[in-house]
Amino acid sequence: QVQLLESGGGLVRPGGSLRLSCAASGRSFADYAMGWFRQAPGKEREFVAAINWSAGRIYYADNVKGRFTIFRDNGKSTAYLQMNSLKPEDTAVYYCAGSQEGIARVDPREYDLWGQGTQVTVSS
Repeated sequence: QVQLLESGGGLVRPGGSLRLSCAASGRSFADYAMGWFRQAPGKEREFVAAINWSAGRIYYADNVKGRFTIFRDNGKSTAYLQMNSLKPEDTAVYYCAGSQEGIARVDPREYDLWGQGTQVTVSS
């Protein structure tokens, strides 16, 4: 069974950058599609980005497209979310998620595994 652990969150000024990491334990990481979701206080969890098992298909939410990049290193069993040009509205707890099916999805209900989340705060 794969387990997920996020890291890399923190406080950053508007316009700044952060890179989130999602390290997976277990031997099946390469089979999983990975997604990033976020949840701000008082709001529902929303899709941010997803990448399939081979990195051949990638999807982004419209409000992060061109600013965020999802990628993975199967050799390191780690997925990443590079976030540039951050805005205050990007402030949220960010979660990585894994889908054993291997297909990138935007619906959080399609994911089997979840990390514990990492806080990202964008503020001056």
